[in-house]
Amino acid sequence: MKIGDIVFYPMHGAGEIVGVEDNEVGGVIKSYYVLKLPMGSLKLMLPVDKIDQIGLRSIISSDKINEVKAVLQSKPDHMEGSWNKRFNIILERMKTGNILEVTAVARNLSLQHKKRKISSGERRLMELSRQILISELVFACKKSPEEITKWVDNNIDCAKN
Repeated sequence: MKIGDIVFYPMHGAGEIVGVEDNEVGGVIKSYYVLKLPMGSLKLMLPVDKIDQIGLRSIISSDKINEVKAVLQSKPDHMEGSWNKRFNIILERMKTGNILEVTAVARNLSLQHKKRKISSGERRLMELSRQILISELVFACKKSPEEITKWVDNNIDCAKN
């Protein structure tokens, strides 16, 4: 990883490594990648020595976009159980950092929200999953967030119910 790389950070989305800074934590000086996330205008500092453990990865290649489209258009998963059980299952899927898992979560919750009201926790996860998905697709497709949002919504509308 180096300055200028576009990367994906689980539970936050895609962004650009804009620098490396040294900071003292507990009397020890450590190096941190500075990651700027355009969605939400966040700036994160990620420890260089723990990059493999925190799930930072390159963004998807353009050939993976068709797989994302297929997931968006596929039949939603049916989830049973109480809202807090569903919430924990959804959260675990999102923590994987796998774009297809995040895509499925965004599709499932978006479709469920259209049919009936979902819990406030699930609504937050829906918004987060969509933000994460859109942030990566913006870089992978080299398009604006507005264009990608419309593309995602159009493909979810084509989902097989």
